Amino acid sequence: MAAPTAHHPVGDPEHAVGHEHREVSGGWLRPTVFGMVDGLVSNFGLIAGVAAASSGARPVMIAGVAGLLSGAFSMGSGEYVSVRSQNESMRAEVEVERRELEDNPKAELAELTQIYIDRGVDPELAQLVAEQLSVDPKQALQIHAQEELGVDIHDLPNPWVASGSSFLSFSLGALLPLLPFLFGADVLWLAAILTLVGLFVTGALTARFTTRPWYYAGGRQLALGAVTFAITYGIGHLIGANIS
Repeated sequence: MAAPTAHHPVGDPEHAVGHEHREVSGGWLRPTVFGMVDGLVSNFGLIAGVAAASSGARPVMIAGVAGLLSGAFSMGSGEYVSVRSQNESMRAEVEVERRELEDNPKAELAELTQIYIDRGVDPELAQLVAEQLSVDPKQALQIHAQEELGVDIHDLPNPWVASGSSFLSFSLGALLPLLPFLFGADVLWLAAILTLVGLFVTGALTARFTTRPWYYAGGRQLALGAVTFAITYGIGHLIGANIS
């Protein structure tokens, strides 16, 4: 006799069948990736240009440290101001929506109903759903913000998280091409290898949050960095030749 089949209620969380999404909110992913790549590319570009235009490791080391510090503070403060301004602008729009819900609730109800109708919901069902969602003013505001502004008012990016992520990731990226010179080496190729490896690894890691294969994402970052390095080194070489 066949073994009995276990049936689990739909609402049973222990046996629920579902899927998990990657954590990409909170304002940390974009500034972290951008900061790391920018630190690698910009500081090695600076180091390569100075190395091509001068002799000795000291000017290169000074330029690299200056590039690291100035870039990290610039990226951190820029991310903070950018995210803070974006949040303030979004809150202002949400406040407009709040006033509309208070002053003209019937028009807002009709607007929400029409949104669901446009998405293919039966008009009567759309009206019923919109009415039920509008009973609680706080819920109504959240729904309207999501549907009309495309934003979750309880999940806005944190400017401090964005700033800190950008500052730290840029610093780490900018440090890699500088390491050989900090330890007394006077060879640009070692800095180039560290930078290209860092770019490839960073690109490969970002593939975890996308549908791209890791080797494609890593190779794309590596190729873009190599082009940047070639251009900056060439310009530095030309300037150094003309000055000398």
